[in-house]
Amino acid sequence: MKPEIIVVTAAYGQQQVAALGGQRALLPIIQQAGADGVEIRRELFAEDGLRSLSELGQAIAAHRLIAYYSVPDALFTADGALNPQLDRYLGEAEQLNARLLKLSLGRYDGNADLDKLRQALTHERVKLVVENDQTVWGKLAPLTRFFSEFGAAQMPHGLTFDMGNWLWTGENAEQAAQQLGRFIGYIHVKAAVPHRDSFRAIALDDADDQWRTLLKQLPASAPRGIEFPLEGDDLTAVTRRYVDLLRNC
Repeated sequence: MKPEIIVVTAAYGQQQVAALGGQRALLPIIQQAGADGVEIRRELFAEDGLRSLSELGQAIAAHRLIAYYSVPDALFTADGALNPQLDRYLGEAEQLNARLLKLSLGRYDGNADLDKLRQALTHERVKLVVENDQTVWGKLAPLTRFFSEFGAAQMPHGLTFDMGNWLWTGENAEQAAQQLGRFIGYIHVKAAVPHRDSFRAIALDDADDQWRTLLKQLPASAPRGIEFPLEGDDLTAVTRRYVDLLRNC
């Protein structure tokens, strides 16, 4: 069975998304490209965008796409507490009829109110996942601790494995794949190269084959999200090319 392919709206770039009229305008492109779903990004909404989440969810369903929802916030706050906005984010995801809500981990030190988190995880319609982000809390050790101590039983397959972010945290992506593989439920496909004092994501056509090698070490059934730049005069054709590539490689 081939994996589902999800297109992350941020792959088109903030300026392009705004020029096209917002994330809703991308739905026909993503559908015509043959993708299975769309990852909606909270940071890309215009000021009033959060007031029309239900309508966006209806539009996603009308285009026969799966909805994922990504929020640029962490599950745990800087002082290690459970994020007080979690219920709000889950509610927003439900308005979108999203299959999952994605956050970063944040500061997990084992002292948060985990009972409250367990209650949140009983949410019937939205699955909560955490991603290895580009911060110190997105490194291998904190994620391993979280999923070993709490997440393995409570959040099966609750890790979004971002293939490129390990570069930002200075860790070995293949080692991370080996240690975290059993927790992975979603993959952000990303290739990156050094840029100034950091890194920048690049299209797969511009990358070497390391991304292919890494992808083969990850669960073959996990949905794959396109989170590298999608650029060109014909966005549907560009998107379709990568949808087909990731579905079949």
